[in-house]
Amino acid sequence: MSEQKPYIVSARKYRPATFKTVVGQKALTATLKNAIDSQRLAQAYLFCGPRGVGKTSCARIFAKTINCLHPTPDGEACGECESCRAIDQGVSFNLVELDAASNNSVDDIRSITEQVNVPPQSGRYRVFIIDEVHMLSNAAFNAFLKTLEEPPKYVVFILATTEKHKVIPTILSRCQIYDFKRITVNDMVDHLEYVAKEEGITVDREALGVIALKADGAMRDALSIFDQVSASSRGNVTYENTIENLNVLDYDYYFRLVDSFRNGDIPEALLIYKQIRDKGFDSLFLVNGLAAHVRDLMVAADERTVGLLETSEEVAKKYVEQAKTLPVQWYYAAMKLLSDCDLNYRTATSKRLLVELTLIRLCQLLKPATPPFDSLDRQVPLGDPASTRQHSPAVAQSVQATAEPSVQVRQTTQVQTPVSQTVATQPIHTPQPSMRQQGVPNVAGIQPTAQPVQHTSQLTSRGKVAQRPSSFRINEQRQSAKANNSSLEQRNNPISHERFMDAWGGFIATNPTLHILVNAMRGAQPQPAGDHSYRIVVDHPAQQQAFELSMGKLLEYLRNELQNDFLTLKVEVNTEPVAARQLPPREYLKQVVTNNPVMASFLNALDGELV
Repeated sequence: MSEQKPYIVSARKYRPATFKTVVGQKALTATLKNAIDSQRLAQAYLFCGPRGVGKTSCARIFAKTINCLHPTPDGEACGECESCRAIDQGVSFNLVELDAASNNSVDDIRSITEQVNVPPQSGRYRVFIIDEVHMLSNAAFNAFLKTLEEPPKYVVFILATTEKHKVIPTILSRCQIYDFKRITVNDMVDHLEYVAKEEGITVDREALGVIALKADGAMRDALSIFDQVSASSRGNVTYENTIENLNVLDYDYYFRLVDSFRNGDIPEALLIYKQIRDKGFDSLFLVNGLAAHVRDLMVAADERTVGLLETSEEVAKKYVEQAKTLPVQWYYAAMKLLSDCDLNYRTATSKRLLVELTLIRLCQLLKPATPPFDSLDRQVPLGDPASTRQHSPAVAQSVQATAEPSVQVRQTTQVQTPVSQTVATQPIHTPQPSMRQQGVPNVAGIQPTAQPVQHTSQLTSRGKVAQRPSSFRINEQRQSAKANNSSLEQRNNPISHERFMDAWGGFIATNPTLHILVNAMRGAQPQPAGDHSYRIVVDHPAQQQAFELSMGKLLEYLRNELQNDFLTLKVEVNTEPVAARQLPPREYLKQVVTNNPVMASFLNALDGELV
């Protein structure tokens, strides 16, 4: 019975042995090959980048290539000479590796500096690879500086790190720095297909895309996950068993949720949410995954940014197809809602209700909501005119305009015959549409006239109801819509100081019950601080607090009076000494009498009184 070969994990078995087999670093490996070919080698290199992207592997390949006795025409190591075999077997004296994570003291660096003085026995260079170099202590870094700057000609240092910012600048200045990039999803999928073919494993490319996304740019992690999935699926890697084994939520749920948002189907969205919870996924996981999905849709909506998608080509096509069905503004509003849900999730008493409410509002963005999409802080559906400016003068004027015809009917019927008077005194019950159908809020108790009515009724002298043409009502609708649209625009009329002071006095006259604020406003002297800003100086912090408490009401009044929505007020407390300020006449005389005894005695002799 033949002995079974020991199992070797894919991350070690398929570790790159030449520059050609390095995945996803073509530009960097081409630079290293050109440096070797032109014999322009530096004394120190720094390889930095995320984990599992090939830093240590490239360092070993570099060491093997510069010591190869018979390099290939394309600049690769032959892999067959004595030096290459010794490095592959790990017994070469020309390659010294040090793990700085566990050997980070001065003594460890001193041992390297001692080995530097030993020339290579075979080959041309001695290569020292220090992995995780950022873990060295400051004393070890300082002890390493002189050797790193002026090593023997036959010595090459290769430092590898995942955190370049932790390496001291004096080390960085002595090295050639090579930044390794994260490996793309497509590159990882192609390499995993190659590994699966070599191992005789049946794979689904869509499943490999899930593994690549899970690896997050690290090829070593992708190979480890591939081994895990292939072991659980017994050599048949499918999409279903991959997402089940890795506990990954199928992106099909996200596509279905977005379809329900587009159709305004609230029950469907809630049912999909229940299915996700029944599978054991946390609600916060869903919120973050859905936010990432919406971000990918936004990226796929423009041809220029499709390349930012970190997915396989098959999934990218699905994103592009669904992105065509939604307006760009929808993505901004949806991401704002999901971001708010993420922020409020940890403090919410009922987390499930919070997520369901977010899903409901996402469904209401397009149906029945209308633009603008950027006012999501309001607690009413977007596009409702009642939520734009409830106290807008333009809206109130439009309401009064629609209410005038009914008033004219009552005035006309008062001078008619007794029959018409009897009819006029009886209320006319006309079906009233809902506030959303009217599109106009109920301002100051005025009941707006229903706009969808095609004909309006008017009482004649004989008590009969006559029909008026609908053109008058159509004009009313146009005027009301125009007023509503104008109320959405921000006003920016020029502000003169005289108009500002008139509005300032008007607020004082209309709000006599705000005693502290009114007194502070009377004593303050507002000064312009810009085109749309005023600076107000008060004498006491209590006055400043009174301004802050009523700032919303004050700004709303002033902005409406001045027709400028960009007006701002800055309230400050006067820090000047009291003696430096000008006092009222009576207070000034009191201060003079108090500080001048002669003047006080003179007033007493005259039996005078300060007035």
